[in-house]
Amino acid sequence: MMSLKMELVLAAVVLAYLQSFVVSNLQGDALSALKVSMNVPDNQLKDWNPNQVTPCTWTNVICDNNEHVISVTLSGINCSGTLSPKIGVLKTLNTLTLKGNGITGGIPKEFGNLTSLTSLDLENNRLSGEIPSSLGNLKRLQFLTLGQNNLSGAIPESLAGLQNLINILLDSNNLSGQIPDHLFQVPKYNFTGNHLNCGRPNLHSCESHNSDSAGGSHKSKTGIIVGVVGGFTVLFLVGGLLFFVYKGGHKGYKREVFVDVAGEVDQRIAFGQLKRFAWRELQLATDNFSEKNILGQGGFGKVYKGVLADNTKIAVKRLTNCESAAGDVAFQREVEMISVAVHRNLLRLIGFCTTTTERLLVYPFMQNLSVAYCLRERKPEEPVLDWTTRKRVALGAARGLEYLHEHCNPKIIHRDVKAANVLLDEDFEAVVGDFGLAKLVDVRKANVTTQVRGTMGHIAPEYLSTGKSSERTDVFGYGIMLLELVTGQRAIDFSRLEEEDDVLLLDHVKKLEREKRLDAIVDRNLNKNYNIQELEMMIQVALLCTQASPENRPAMSEVVRMLEGEGLAERWEEWQHVEVTRMQEYERLQRRFDWGEDSVYNQDAIELSGGR
Repeated sequence: MMSLKMELVLAAVVLAYLQSFVVSNLQGDALSALKVSMNVPDNQLKDWNPNQVTPCTWTNVICDNNEHVISVTLSGINCSGTLSPKIGVLKTLNTLTLKGNGITGGIPKEFGNLTSLTSLDLENNRLSGEIPSSLGNLKRLQFLTLGQNNLSGAIPESLAGLQNLINILLDSNNLSGQIPDHLFQVPKYNFTGNHLNCGRPNLHSCESHNSDSAGGSHKSKTGIIVGVVGGFTVLFLVGGLLFFVYKGGHKGYKREVFVDVAGEVDQRIAFGQLKRFAWRELQLATDNFSEKNILGQGGFGKVYKGVLADNTKIAVKRLTNCESAAGDVAFQREVEMISVAVHRNLLRLIGFCTTTTERLLVYPFMQNLSVAYCLRERKPEEPVLDWTTRKRVALGAARGLEYLHEHCNPKIIHRDVKAANVLLDEDFEAVVGDFGLAKLVDVRKANVTTQVRGTMGHIAPEYLSTGKSSERTDVFGYGIMLLELVTGQRAIDFSRLEEEDDVLLLDHVKKLEREKRLDAIVDRNLNKNYNIQELEMMIQVALLCTQASPENRPAMSEVVRMLEGEGLAERWEEWQHVEVTRMQEYERLQRRFDWGEDSVYNQDAIELSGGR
């Protein structure tokens, strides 16, 4: 007969199991209700099965180790319904992102029950009604994004009690009345495009505000805040001085030199379902990561071609330097951040897989591989990238980078822009890949000291010397990529040592441009089938992007405009003036130290002595 003690222990175990079962069911019911109320299209969220015990395997849902839902991201999936109040049962949820849909109706007051929430993003929907005062219960909330909706009424005074807010965006609504004074103390805010009373004259402004570390502020030209403060920014600022010494080289040298690497928003695009894949699933898809399925290898790891059970072709990036199990949740959050960057010229993330020793990212397979492949590695029977396609690639890649820099929140710095990371879909449209991966790898490291990342020849000089990266380091890399497109050559080519001193493609092109030898710059594979004026324009844009001083380089939005034919002539005239002055100074210094054969200073006399 079972003892009373054993009966109590068994009862406790059964009770714990039942509680877990009930929690899982409640979570699944709440998410299923959200799917139904939002009127999610039939081709989306197919694996959201309400009969499953746990929703933790569903796409776009992330759980913690106790199978509590902590993140739900359903951006840009073409919904047309409303928000279900049942979402309020998800007490462990800390990230809810429903941006870029067609959601109508109001924000249920039950959203105030999501007390673990740190980020709520309902931007760019058709939400109406008032902002519920219950959102004041979200004491952990750091990011509140309700911009570009049809919300009306006053901003609830209760929001003034959200002491952890670091970013509040309520722009482009129909809000009216007084803005709670405390909200002007939030480091980043945007109240533009409403009918709000912004406070006493000269005291406050409805316009977007971005506090720097010194307590100052600046206004965004577009009125939309990009970036976040604190920790996010730190990951993009790297320290240390890194010196590289090039020694030797021979004709036909083809390998790229990697540095310390383990390695127009379009709402019509359906957001890729972020799925958590099982390791076995990807192992089978890639034939156990067979060498014959390797598509490429870069600083972040190898990329494998794969085929899922439903015959979907995928590309699996197997990240390196991921032995530690710590930081799994942080990695998932960074993956989620990258996954919400949705643009026609950015590579869509399908899903990911994590184990104690592995980190893998899953993308759609790009049929025409990369720009680098098409320029330099294509098979004889494969077509040459014609001039029209190269122009389209240049503009598409620029638009993708512009979106990362100026429309993502927080903004994303690529840090390894090059032809190998610009992929081509079935229509040869440019798709920028590998964005955000430097940050993903960094977040895996304990006591992280971020180091310079990128590929030699593509790295901006200030990043190489100081370790500090910014949007303008990407602009430099983009400029080098443009030169790759025009010339078909690599950023570094040691074979040029036998003919000239310019190992770097940038120096080689600058020299030819000064000599007005554009015909010697362009890729011979084009067989002279190009427009000379367009060629000149693309070279000019590339040289503006690769100026030594980052402050002189254009932003990617300006690059887009110049490629579209606006503002290039003025910028090029300025650049030529600076370049002429620089060359004159260089020649002056050369003459100063050019003593000649008859000089009392014989060159042999000043050579360093050898061993004695």
